[in-house]
Amino acid sequence: MKFHSLNNPSITASFKQAVVAGIAPDKGLYFPDSIRPLTKSFFDNIEDLTDHDIAFEAIHQFVKGDIPDSVLREIIANTLDFEFPVVDIAENVGALELFHGPTMAFKDVGARFMANCLGYFSKGQKEEVTVLVATSGDTGGAVANGFLGVDGVNVVILYPSGKVSDIQERQLTTLGKNIEAMEVKGTFDDCQRMVKTAFLDCDITDRKKLTSANSINVARWLPQLFYFLFAYKQTKSKNKELIFSVPSGNFGNICAGMVAQKLGMPVKHFVASTNANDIVPKFMEKGIYQPKPSTATISNAMDVGDPSNFVRIRRLYNDDLQKLRANLSSYAFTDEATKKTMKKIHSDTGYILDPHGAVGYLGLKEYQKTHPNTYGIFLETAHPVKFLDVVEETIGYSPAIPPQIQRVMDKKKRSHAISTYAELKSYLLAH
Repeated sequence: MKFHSLNNPSITASFKQAVVAGIAPDKGLYFPDSIRPLTKSFFDNIEDLTDHDIAFEAIHQFVKGDIPDSVLREIIANTLDFEFPVVDIAENVGALELFHGPTMAFKDVGARFMANCLGYFSKGQKEEVTVLVATSGDTGGAVANGFLGVDGVNVVILYPSGKVSDIQERQLTTLGKNIEAMEVKGTFDDCQRMVKTAFLDCDITDRKKLTSANSINVARWLPQLFYFLFAYKQTKSKNKELIFSVPSGNFGNICAGMVAQKLGMPVKHFVASTNANDIVPKFMEKGIYQPKPSTATISNAMDVGDPSNFVRIRRLYNDDLQKLRANLSSYAFTDEATKKTMKKIHSDTGYILDPHGAVGYLGLKEYQKTHPNTYGIFLETAHPVKFLDVVEETIGYSPAIPPQIQRVMDKKKRSHAISTYAELKSYLLAH
């Protein structure tokens, strides 16, 4: 499989080259040259397949030629050693729980898959790889955990000071070893801008091999399609048109779901649910894409003012807005509406939503107002305990802290405080 830059289709790379480079030389995102649908029998008989078999068939065409089948099966086994249940919480509404992994966030899948791929590609290589990544919340912890102790790989994580939850911060600042955390005075957009600038800086790239573990990297982005297929497998017997509502910040997760649809997964529609950072809802309404500085909200992992992966979604539909509108709806919701929903769902059902899942639920219910005879799945992208202050304040109840979180609660935070790109550059060149 070849991948090409979305800035210039003549710039191509193998899967391995795309993973190691992170982004194309012209700074475009890599995108597969083709997406070949899986067979009808695959979906007809999906309930008879294991999750590992589903993942292998789904990702195989994208990595073939760079990862042997036996190694791919091993990578999948290392990535998918936890459950992805769809939990019914109301009539025609299910929550796809993506928080049963080591850092209790959906990004465990992509981070682990990429770490295993990069570990395989780095074997026998003399030059170390530096993974440079910006996080608005859960990416940092998932990447830190996935890459911890991987030989030949060093990780530098940038996060906005005071704009991630306490538990999220602990997950990315307490591990040590080959993981370094940069606490940036600014927003997630400032962190992301620094990362992109570093990839353009020849002073750094001439001396270090950089790659990114954000969802711009194909090995972080593509494996997220797995759990959409797992959800279809679990709900196929309902015999209703399927809707996915995805809490969306950088739009990699929902884009991966759309790739699963291109593979042939039967799904009627996608909903991109956002918080106050409403760039995509406004684009879908007016057809004009206008990035803006991000706004801080209680669903902080979605606080993105210029979602990188939306260009991939536009490419999936050949930049045809009408075709995109036929398959995607997008709605924005306030913190007030998010809290109200968290409180109501807990009161009515006992189910505890995290703020991001609550936004996903709101988007699903908005779509179902005009499409009531559908079965909707919203993605619960992180365990509510990761947003403990918001959850306690909103529903008046404190969920038990799982073992995955308890392990980091008493560890000492270690981070480098920086305010400017020059400080990041100085660190990268010195280490």
